[in-house]
Amino acid sequence: MDQIFSIIAREKTRQREELEMIPSENFASAAVMKAVGSCLMNKYAEGYPNRRYYQGNANVDRVESICRNRILQAFGLDKTKWGVNVQPHSGCEANLAVYNALLKAGDKIMSMYLPDGGHLSHGWHMPGKKITFVSKIFKVQFYHVSKKTLVFDYDQIARQALKYRPKLIISGGTAYPREINYKRLSQIAHKVGALYLADVAHEAGLIAAGAMQSPFPWADVVTFTTHKTWRGPRGAIIVAKKTLIDAINFSIIPGLQGGPHMHSIAGIAVAAKELQTPAFKKYAFQIVKNAKVLAAELQKGGLNIVSGGTDKHLVLVDLRNVGLTGWVVAWALEKAGIIANRNTVPYDTGSPFYPSGLRFGTPALTTRGMKAKEMMKISGWIVAVINYLKGKNLANNKATIDKLSRDKFLSGLRSKVKAFAGKYPLPGL
Repeated sequence: MDQIFSIIAREKTRQREELEMIPSENFASAAVMKAVGSCLMNKYAEGYPNRRYYQGNANVDRVESICRNRILQAFGLDKTKWGVNVQPHSGCEANLAVYNALLKAGDKIMSMYLPDGGHLSHGWHMPGKKITFVSKIFKVQFYHVSKKTLVFDYDQIARQALKYRPKLIISGGTAYPREINYKRLSQIAHKVGALYLADVAHEAGLIAAGAMQSPFPWADVVTFTTHKTWRGPRGAIIVAKKTLIDAINFSIIPGLQGGPHMHSIAGIAVAAKELQTPAFKKYAFQIVKNAKVLAAELQKGGLNIVSGGTDKHLVLVDLRNVGLTGWVVAWALEKAGIIANRNTVPYDTGSPFYPSGLRFGTPALTTRGMKAKEMMKISGWIVAVINYLKGKNLANNKATIDKLSRDKFLSGLRSKVKAFAGKYPLPGL
C-alpha cells in the first residue's frame, strides 16, 4: 500500500477514536465524499455555465447550475433578487473576491477585531504591521466587543462608523458565541453609504435550518464556507444582490481564479440537498442545544465562559482564572483524545500563538449522534483535565508536550474516551 494511503487509514482511525470539538470541523456524508472523489476532478471548466473557455462542459454546466439553485432554495431566496457564485476555493478567496469587486484600492473597511473573534480575511493588521494582503490594499479599522459584556455595543459601532465613514462593513468571525444583529449592522452601514457583508462561514448550516437568525433580509452580500455547519466539502459560496453579482462573478474569474473545482462544487450541491431535509433541521437545532449544555456544564465546573454562554455551535473559554494557557490545555486534551483548539479571547493578555482561551464546538459530535447527556459527560472530562493541570507550572514548549505524552492520567482518560467514541459512528467512514 502506498505510504499516503497508510497515513489516510491512520487518520480515519484517529477520527473514529477521538472527540472532534473544533467548531470549524465536521464530518461529510458518504454521498458528499463520493461526489468529491468523482471523475469531475478531471475536468477544467474555466468560466461559468454555458460560457466556458474549454469544450466538453455540458455535464459540469448542469452540476454548477443545480448547485446554485440548491443554495438559493436552502435559504428560501428569490432568484430574481439574488445571485450565487459557487466557485471560490475557500472562504478567504470568497471574501477577497467581494472586496475586489466592490471596492477600490485604499477604500475603508470596518470589520471585527480578530482577538475578539474576528477573521484574518477581514483585513487583520497590527500596529505598524500589515499582516494580511487585504490590509495592504484597503484601510481597515476594527470594531470591538464591549469590555463589560464581551458582546457588541451597536451604538458604539454606529458612532465609529459615522466617524470613520467606511465603504464596507463586515460582520462574522470564528469565535463570537452570540447572535449578530444583522438588521442593526445593515442600518449602520447604509446610513454612512457603505455596503454590508455578512460572513456566516460558521453559521450557514444553522441559518439555513432556521436554528439561527438569517442575514439575508439585511445584507448586501453573504459569504460562507461549506465544510462547517453546512457539512459539505471544502469550498465557499458568495450570495449577493442581483445588482452586485455580475461584478463579483467577474472578480472571481478572470479576477482571482482560473478553473473551479467541479468535484467540490458537486459535493456542495449534494450537501445542499441533504441540508433541506427534516433530519438536517433537527440536527441543526441539536447542535445549538448541545453547545448550550456544554457551556452551562463547563461554567458549573468553574470555567469562565466568554459572554456567559452561547447562541450557536461554539463555546469560548477564558482560562486566565485558572492560571493556564490555551496552548497547554489544548495539548493536554489532545493527549486525552479530546480535540479542541487554543484561541484568543477578548482583551487577551496572551499572544496569538499562546492565547488565553480554548474554543469548543458541537457540530462534529452532533453529527455522530451525541446529545445533552453526552455533552455533560464530555464537559466533565474537560473540567477534570483542567483541574489536573492546575499548579503544574507547565511552560509553552516541546518539553511540556513530551511530558503530557507520558502522563498516566491523560493516557488513562484517553482509553475511556476511545471506548466512548467507539459507540458513535461516523458518516462515510
